[in-house]
Amino acid sequence: MIKEKEYNKDIVIDLDGSQGNAFYLIGFVHKAIKDELIRDHVIKQMKSGDYINLLKTFDKYLGHVVTLETNQENLLKELA
Repeated sequence: MIKEKEYNKDIVIDLDGSQGNAFYLIGFVHKAIKDELIRDHVIKQMKSGDYINLLKTFDKYLGHVVTLETNQENLLKELA
């Protein structure tokens, strides 16, 4: 039997703490994505807008393995 690979989402980033800053998230992408072309593309997209854009881009490419958490209502509303 062959089945689709399941990703374990044990990695949680607290956006309300020090891990929630843009530099940390960009650094995380730099370490997590090994393919240089893809990594550079993702980082370029993350830097192309505001913080909400950065989070949406991060979630688009790494949301299958990383959970972003926050108690900030404005972020929850923007990212819903």
